[in-house]
Amino acid sequence: MIKLRTWLLQAFILILVATPSLAFKIEEVTSPGGIKAWLVEDKAVPLIAMKFSFRGGSVSDPQGKEGVTNFLTGMMDEGAADLDSATFQRLRDELSFKMNFDAERDHFEGAFQTLSRNRDASFDLLRKVLMQPRFDPAPLELVRQQFLLSVRDRNEDPERIASSAWMAMALPGDPYARETGGTLASIGSTTAEDLRRAHALIFNRRTLQVAVVGDIDAANLGLLLDKVFGGLPEGQEPPALPQARFSEGPSLKIIPRDIPQSIIVFGHGGIRRNDPEFIPAYIMSEILGGGGFGTRLTQEIREKRGLTYGVGADLAPLERTGLFIGSLGTRNETAGEALTLVKQELRRMAEEGPTAEELADAKTYLTGSYALRFDGNATTAAQLLGIQQDDLGIDYIATRNARVEAVTLEQVKAQAKRLLHGDKLIVAVVGRPEGLTN
Repeated sequence: MIKLRTWLLQAFILILVATPSLAFKIEEVTSPGGIKAWLVEDKAVPLIAMKFSFRGGSVSDPQGKEGVTNFLTGMMDEGAADLDSATFQRLRDELSFKMNFDAERDHFEGAFQTLSRNRDASFDLLRKVLMQPRFDPAPLELVRQQFLLSVRDRNEDPERIASSAWMAMALPGDPYARETGGTLASIGSTTAEDLRRAHALIFNRRTLQVAVVGDIDAANLGLLLDKVFGGLPEGQEPPALPQARFSEGPSLKIIPRDIPQSIIVFGHGGIRRNDPEFIPAYIMSEILGGGGFGTRLTQEIREKRGLTYGVGADLAPLERTGLFIGSLGTRNETAGEALTLVKQELRRMAEEGPTAEELADAKTYLTGSYALRFDGNATTAAQLLGIQQDDLGIDYIATRNARVEAVTLEQVKAQAKRLLHGDKLIVAVVGRPEGLTN
C-alpha cells in the first residue's frame, strides 16, 4: 500500500504542474463611502465574481422560528423593489447573471457573477435584492413547499438524522445544535414579517465582508460597492452568544431504522480557527481521517478489512467552538467492529502521533493541492471571503504553504495528544447496529 500511496502522490504532483500560479495581487479597496473589499483584478475573462457575507446565520434564528434564515435564502430571487418574481427572474435570465444565497451557522453568504458587459444592470438588480426583497404571498408559499419537502427528505435521510442527533448530543441546548433548515412546524408557520425581521437583523454594513475577482479595477469597484451596499443601514454587531460547551463523552445514541447499513457519526470537541496551533492540528486530522485513500482510518477500516466504502474525520471550526467530527457507513453486523477500530486509531494517533513519512506526504498533498482552490473567479472569491471571515490576514494565501511546510513532527504529535480522545467519543448511530447498545 505504501507503494500505491507514493505513486498517487507522484501522479498528483505531475497534475499540479499545470495548475495556475497563486502569485496574484490582492488589493484592499475602500469605496468613497467607506465600504471595504478585497479585489483580485483579472481581465483574462470578461467576468466579475463577487462573494459577500454578513455575520449572523442560522444561530440568529429566534426560538420557534428555526430555519427562518435559511428560508430567507430562498426568497432573495423572488422579486425586489418594483419587480415581482416573474419580472425579476426574466431580467436575470436576459442579463445572464448568477446569484445565490446560503445560510451557514455563523454567516449569511451571497454569491454573484455577471458578464462585464452587463455589469451595471446586473449589479443594479443585486442592489434591489439586498435593499428591498419582496415577500409576496404566492412565491412565499411556493418556496415554503420547497423547504417543507427538504425537511421531510432530511427527516428520512439516515446520514442527516445521525448528524443532527450528534449535534444535539454534543451541544445540547446550543443554537449550533438546532436544525439550520428548520422543522415542519417552524417552516410551516414562517410569515413574511418573520422574513422581514430576519433581513433587517442580518443585512447591515457593520458586519459586511466582500471579495471580488475579475474584470474590474479598484476605482470602478469602489463606486460599485457604494451603489450595491451603500444603502444598507450601518447596523450593529449581533448579540454576543456565550461560548458553546461540549458534553463530556463517552456517550452513544442508537436511532433504530430498518436499513441494511448503520450510519455512524462520531466525534468530540475540536479547535477554533484562531488557535495558534490550528495548522499542526489540521495536518494531524488530515493524516488521521481527511478523506483520502492514504489516511489511517481508511487504511484500517476500508482497505485492510473492507468494512466501509468511506470513512473520514475532520476538524470543523465554528465561531464559538470547534468540532472534531467523523462518519462512516458499515453493515449492521460490523458496526461494533468498525467503531472499535475508530477508537483504536484515535488512541494510537494520540499516543504515537504520525510518522515522519506520513507528515511529509501530508505536506506534499496540502501544499500542492492548495492551488486547486483557485481555479476560477468564483472559487477564488470564495477563498478570499473565507480568509476574511477567519481573520487570517490579506497575506494568508502568500504565506499559507510556508506555514504548512514549517510544521514539525513534534508539533503534530503534540496536537494529536491534546485533541484526540478515543475513549470520550460522542457517537450517534442510525440503523440496526450489532455489537453496540445504548
